[in-house]
Amino acid sequence: MWCIGQITGEYLARLEDVLHLYSLPYNKARPVLCYDEMPVQLLGEVVTPLPMKEAAALRFDYEYRRNGVANILLAVEPLTGKRVVARLAAKNQSRLCPLQRTSCRKVSRSRSNYFD
Repeated sequence: MWCIGQITGEYLARLEDVLHLYSLPYNKARPVLCYDEMPVQLLGEVVTPLPMKEAAALRFDYEYRRNGVANILLAVEPLTGKRVVARLAAKNQSRLCPLQRTSCRKVSRSRSNYFD
């Protein structure tokens, strides 16, 4: 969980800068990209789920096998709806920076909403 620190004049000035950036019209030469990341726990089944019966949902056992973790990175260009999603096996700066450069190139070249 994250928390907001002291709300100072500097904090409010930076917040206003971000809001101003979001209010600018679309500029193809300088797209606005927003990044978000989320750690995900990779789980596997220990017991095969029971098959569905008529008018009943698939039933899963409470046991699971932990298969590690991954980090999901999302880059979104909010004014066009374009997005790039990538999985990082480990969270470290050396893998994140090239991914940000790649997502910038893909967003600026793509004409569709979904791309790899």
